[in-house]
Amino acid sequence: MTGRFVYWMNVSLDLRIERDLDEEGGGDWMRIGESLHREFNARARAMTCFVEGRVVYETMEAFWPSAQDDESLPGFLREYGEIWTTMPKVLVSRTRDSAEHNTRIIGGDDAIEQLAALRAEGDGDIGVGGATLATLLLRAKLLDELLLFTHPVVLGRGRPLFDAHDELIELDLLEQASFEDGVTLHRYAIRGTGTDEAR
Repeated sequence: MTGRFVYWMNVSLDLRIERDLDEEGGGDWMRIGESLHREFNARARAMTCFVEGRVVYETMEAFWPSAQDDESLPGFLREYGEIWTTMPKVLVSRTRDSAEHNTRIIGGDDAIEQLAALRAEGDGDIGVGGATLATLLLRAKLLDELLLFTHPVVLGRGRPLFDAHDELIELDLLEQASFEDGVTLHRYAIRGTGTDEAR
């Protein structure tokens, strides 16, 4: 078996992931209610590993480890804190040399080769967090799926789903669903990665 790199992201209708600099996944344009977050929890728990860039990792690291034991938070948020903290994680970074919470670090000039080996040796879905990392995997033809939660808003500006990518990407729809407040899920296979032919 081969693992699948799945780029999971909240996006606007114009495929922006941030409207303002340094929102880091926390823009107030997102409509994340309890039922949607429970879907996040189920999807995250089904992953075999998370691979995250430094900015995404440090955003998550700052909140979720303490959230799992914070009785002031609703149960579904504490649950996600437990999932993120205990899930095996790979941090892709040139600057970090240590990390906690079941995390190992890869970096340097051979980071893509190490990620390719992780995918080749893996089994199941490997969650990808961060546009920079996802763009690198896409260019290397290692990105297998997109898992997009689309919020009913047009931002008109901001960071796109991929960084500076102008090549055609052909996709096959694998799954779709609707949630409260008009949020939709679309899961796509990316053609040409090798694992798309095995489905």
